[in-house]
Amino acid sequence: MATPRLFRLKSQVAPAPHSALATDLPFARVLVDTGVFHLDSPYDYEVPQKLSELVTTGVRVQVPFGNREVEGLVIERIAAPSVTNALKTITKVLSPHQVATPRSLELIAQVALRWATNPWDVVRSAIPPRVASVDKAHVAGPPTNSKSNNQVDITYRAFEPHLSPHSQVASLAQEASKRGSVLIVAPDERDIVAICGQLHALSVEVLRIDSGISRADRYQNFLNAMNAGNQIIIGSRNAIFVPLPEGATIIMFKESSPDLYEMRSPAWNARDVAMLRKSIDTCRVILCGYVPSLDVAALIDSKRVRYLNTNTKISVKAFTPVDSSLLPGLIFRDIRTNISNGPVLFLLPRKGYANGILCAHCKNVAVCACGGRLYLSNKNADPACRICGTSTKDWKCSFCQREKKYVVSRGIERAQEEISRAFPNIPIILSFGDVIKDHIEQKPCIVLATPGATPQVEGGYSAVVILEGLSFFSHDDLRANERATELFFEVAALVKRGGVVLLAIEDSHPIVSSLIRWNPSTIVRRELAQRAEISFPPSVNSAVMIIPTSQASPLVAGINRAITDARLASDTRVLGPTKIDSESSKVVILSSSDSRSSLTTFLHELMRRRSIAKKSDSSLRIDPYSL
Repeated sequence: MATPRLFRLKSQVAPAPHSALATDLPFARVLVDTGVFHLDSPYDYEVPQKLSELVTTGVRVQVPFGNREVEGLVIERIAAPSVTNALKTITKVLSPHQVATPRSLELIAQVALRWATNPWDVVRSAIPPRVASVDKAHVAGPPTNSKSNNQVDITYRAFEPHLSPHSQVASLAQEASKRGSVLIVAPDERDIVAICGQLHALSVEVLRIDSGISRADRYQNFLNAMNAGNQIIIGSRNAIFVPLPEGATIIMFKESSPDLYEMRSPAWNARDVAMLRKSIDTCRVILCGYVPSLDVAALIDSKRVRYLNTNTKISVKAFTPVDSSLLPGLIFRDIRTNISNGPVLFLLPRKGYANGILCAHCKNVAVCACGGRLYLSNKNADPACRICGTSTKDWKCSFCQREKKYVVSRGIERAQEEISRAFPNIPIILSFGDVIKDHIEQKPCIVLATPGATPQVEGGYSAVVILEGLSFFSHDDLRANERATELFFEVAALVKRGGVVLLAIEDSHPIVSSLIRWNPSTIVRRELAQRAEISFPPSVNSAVMIIPTSQASPLVAGINRAITDARLASDTRVLGPTKIDSESSKVVILSSSDSRSSLTTFLHELMRRRSIAKKSDSSLRIDPYSL
């Protein structure tokens, strides 16, 4: 028989004694990580005297909220609270270092207002996670507050051909650093590393703030940026929130890139945040790229952004594809002429081997039993389904029962077979997917690459060949033409002086004349006119809500009722609901630019009410990259 244990009395926990309040400005207004969308207002807390010297604007603190302890960010010290009921006291200071300035806190507030979100969702993007070891080792100096004589404006600087865009940005940053601090925001780590390499070659020190470095280094560099003098800072989209001295210069590299849009809620984009900073920090904003995004093109058209371009021309030849051949017949002579002078770049739209299969006899589309289309992963593989993954051994056409396959959507690996037969004894280098080459040697060879994987070569390519040109413009996405135009200019710029750009596309396509003149204005203005004609962005503002399908129809009815009741502008349009999958649906809301604030206010209140009703299974994106 087990020996019974003695009873143990429950220990009584007495509340901590109330500390004396700070004698000067005894209260603090704190932005709190509540974890709840509708609890987004700052809260007032008492400041104990023992923490008074540490509790300053922009410092992380721990505060009681409900029945738990959460993180907060001090907005300001105040003499009297905004409420009369009893206040709770700040528990402790998590870090003695300032991670936000009054101007950066104002930026966070404006971003939260513009994208209709809880300010703490912006704080997560704006301020790197704390690292205790860095906090202990870091010695903070006085925050920099220098001013420069920068002209406060927004310009778009188009890249020149034949020169590396990374070297052009590095030179631009070096020149701007003579007048004050510079922040460079680039889409991805590959661009950041390349720009840093160019700046180091110019003997310029750089502070990196991106996910490509360790968490500790990122936090350390962020703290250094807060306290150092004039410097060059570079990072990915989150770096747009780094506090800067007044009069700094912000350079947006490839401003049209979708990677500059935050993927999580609230889906802000770095370009628009930079424009908000112009008035807050009195800074200069330089947008860079080969072709302006349609959003920026509309601002250029209305004279709110200055467009700077070089007067130059390049050699371009277009060849109309015949009979679905990969290489038009007349293109061979130009390739053979230039390949002896150095590497020739071939750009193809797709990776893989064969992304679409037809019957070679009756041209019937090869499909799986589930209805999905079949593809080939390599030359000797069995056709497989993209949807269910089932392989079909000994495939036969379901219509004529024949076995011969015809490839209609070549991948880069299939293209390699055809190009190697056309140009025997010439080495071929592949750059795509997980095998991306950053640089290649200046010697005769053929380089096959997919978009975003084109290697750099010293001095440029002797020829650049863009195959299946029309397929780049044929995607169903609203931004397809915009991306394709930027891609054509970016790849054509890799050609060396005296080299030639060869396009497998009809010579009547407007991209041909735009490349020759190195000016995309005609094709961009045409796209702007088409968008305005159908009242689509950027001629109007947009919002996309994704909600459970069962709630979609009542939501649309409520928005339409708000339009009828004049709570939303009469020109507001609601598209959908459109099913995304078995559980979710999408609702698109379009409104004129004049009524943007009323739309944002309405949607913010809508999301707050859904949060109060504990309907947290929805998301909102205002002015997203794609509808």
